[in-house]
Amino acid sequence: MKAQQNSPRRIAVIGGGISGLAAAHRLVELLPQEATDELVLFERGERLGGVLLTVHEDDYQVEQSADNFITTFPWGLDLCKRLGLADELVQTTPRFRHTFVVRGRRLSKLPDGFMMMAPTRMWPMAVTPILSPLGKLRAALEYFLPPRKDEADESMAVFVRRRLGREVFERLVEPLVSAVYAADMEKLSVLATLPRFREMERKHGSLIRAMRKARSAGVESKSQSGARYSLFVTLRGGLSSLIDALAARLPPRAVRLSTKVERIEHAGWDKQSAGPPPSHEHDSGTGGPHVARYAVVLSDGRTERFDAVIVATGADAAAKLLQPADVELGRLLGTIEHEGTAIVSMAFERDQVGHPLDGMGFVVPAVENSPILAGSFSSRKYAHRAPEGKELIRVFVGGARHPELARMDAEELKPLVLGELSRLLGVRGEPIYGTVAHWPDTMPQYHVGHMDLVAAIRARVDALPGLALAGNAYQGVGIPHCIHTGEQAAEKVLARAG
Repeated sequence: MKAQQNSPRRIAVIGGGISGLAAAHRLVELLPQEATDELVLFERGERLGGVLLTVHEDDYQVEQSADNFITTFPWGLDLCKRLGLADELVQTTPRFRHTFVVRGRRLSKLPDGFMMMAPTRMWPMAVTPILSPLGKLRAALEYFLPPRKDEADESMAVFVRRRLGREVFERLVEPLVSAVYAADMEKLSVLATLPRFREMERKHGSLIRAMRKARSAGVESKSQSGARYSLFVTLRGGLSSLIDALAARLPPRAVRLSTKVERIEHAGWDKQSAGPPPSHEHDSGTGGPHVARYAVVLSDGRTERFDAVIVATGADAAAKLLQPADVELGRLLGTIEHEGTAIVSMAFERDQVGHPLDGMGFVVPAVENSPILAGSFSSRKYAHRAPEGKELIRVFVGGARHPELARMDAEELKPLVLGELSRLLGVRGEPIYGTVAHWPDTMPQYHVGHMDLVAAIRARVDALPGLALAGNAYQGVGIPHCIHTGEQAAEKVLARAG
């Protein structure tokens, strides 16, 4: 799309994480060059990137949050290509492309063909030590169970127990999904997270039947290959290089770091009102006097006026920012709950680790009563992340299971994690390198009914011309989805200009 002639004169992007940067970059791509001088990106922190941060230290490359992104959604790859980063994309090491699941303090390989919630191959399920004979029998019965008739939402826990039984839920699905969403499975919405499995049930009557048909049609191998890329990729210089590339494309004076936005008000009318401003207050290209739609009030008391605003913060921050402009919108945004994690990265000499680390990492079921959600064999996934002969392991703790760990002091957390690694991986001695990143309240929780909540939020936003939302709270938590929401927000405010 191209920007309309009557594009907004001044546009504010609030939030300098990947969503906000993707929005600002898309505006630069679409607007005439002279119009980009009126683009302002506000970031309350001292750097751009939000949770995305790569640390280069002692010859290690340590990602402090996400360490790669999925390729089955195109938006991450597409952005990297437009930024000239295609040659920097690195695939996971082929021989390590499998995951382990913990049972009884032992790591067992996830059954081949098990795709997050359902098997495509029955023999690996039949021989896996992760499930008991009764658990395997109950899972096989899924083929014969009638499908649910209505389309109402339900929790991940209810759905998986209903289709595949308690043991498959506790031992396979719960740890795999928890590693992605850090959520309470009794509350996590199927329709908001993995709707294709409900669609499989509806269309084929059985998950097993649907997955077998997909496999016979070649869909499985296609989805795992990510076309010319592996299922997951990263950037050779770390994900911070994506942030740097985006920032370099923005106008020189567009970014304002260490600048906190306090609230957003309608410009030129009663800020206590709860709806959009009267239409005559904004010039629609007819030559009349120009009145900006929104007043962005900064924490130092200054106010700046903009024709359009993209709010690319977390939902909790967005709720506070937007309440003066729309009380109900602020209330709806405030109902999205958040959890957080801490990530403990440790490096060891190869001979300090008893496990062969012949995979990409492991997940830990809640029934194991471990403080760990998951672990990533970072230097096995991507060999450039550690010097030869060293092993870099990243461990995730916290989430809805143990929310207190997301804030635990690093000096308390490190020995707790090291003790678990000793039991699970046979680690001996102290790490030769270590760092801890805390990310409390950064993971939105897609509870049952989330899709209806997002629809209500969008309806309120659509009633406010020139306003758009972006971020991980609405339609996906991964990097590609965050990029997509930012780019959609940019296109929306330009399409609805005037």
